[in-house]
Amino acid sequence: MSEQVQERVDEPVDEPEVVRVTPAMFRRAALTPRMLALLVVFLTIAAVCARLGIWQLDRAVERAQINEAARVAQQEQAPATDLGDVLEPRQTFPGDLVGTKVAVTGRFDGPTLHVPGRVGPTGEVGFLVLDRFVVTDDGAAGPAEAEAVLAVVRGWVAEPTAPAPVPGDVTLQGFLQAGESFERADLPDGQVAAIAPGQLVNTWGGPMYTGYLVVSGAVDAGIEQLPPPTLPGGGLNLQNLAYALQWWIFGGFAVLLWSRLVRDEARAEAEEQVEDEQPADG
Repeated sequence: MSEQVQERVDEPVDEPEVVRVTPAMFRRAALTPRMLALLVVFLTIAAVCARLGIWQLDRAVERAQINEAARVAQQEQAPATDLGDVLEPRQTFPGDLVGTKVAVTGRFDGPTLHVPGRVGPTGEVGFLVLDRFVVTDDGAAGPAEAEAVLAVVRGWVAEPTAPAPVPGDVTLQGFLQAGESFERADLPDGQVAAIAPGQLVNTWGGPMYTGYLVVSGAVDAGIEQLPPPTLPGGGLNLQNLAYALQWWIFGGFAVLLWSRLVRDEARAEAEEQVEDEQPADG
């Protein structure tokens, strides 16, 4: 008895043959009136999803612009902190100081430099106006370090010409920005490729601050004021961007679903044809 059971277990079981859907079979099934009608429906759904995704992307850009405008207004209206309370000469520039509004007293000393290839407030490419500023009062409790030098950007010009800065001691307000990396470039006299304190200290002397100041408020005639430096973490609104991606995924899924339905239809027709071609059992 056990041997008969074992023989039955060992007998091969006929598995149904898997029908392979060829491109011709897929094309024939796709061109049927039913599948063409479904294609119109699914393409309509995909188009609606694509449009909703674009709308969400526009919303992401719009919200980013609104948030950026509010951030800039808040920065400009914020009270200025004394430079000496947040940064000292030679101190490593902390990333969280970018965009901090500070006040500092000193005098401009030395020829004005220009930094080419910089975008102005209206999007035009021109030059930053860069000056050597000797700090005489950083607002800290103790006296400022003697002859400490701060790089100051007075604004932007379309051509590498700018009026001389105000002589004598002046108090500036502006926004801090991290110093840039040194860049080698073949430039005319009076121009530098980057606002790099590590490079400027060789010609300006020190001690020097590792960041620089972008002047806010009234600037000299002929020089356009720059907006506050961009803070980390800005950009598109992530929530709306995620919604846009979801709508585009839904649209792609609709097209893939139609393709799957066509493939299933083609396979079902092929299997029926195989069954019809098989001889009937006697």
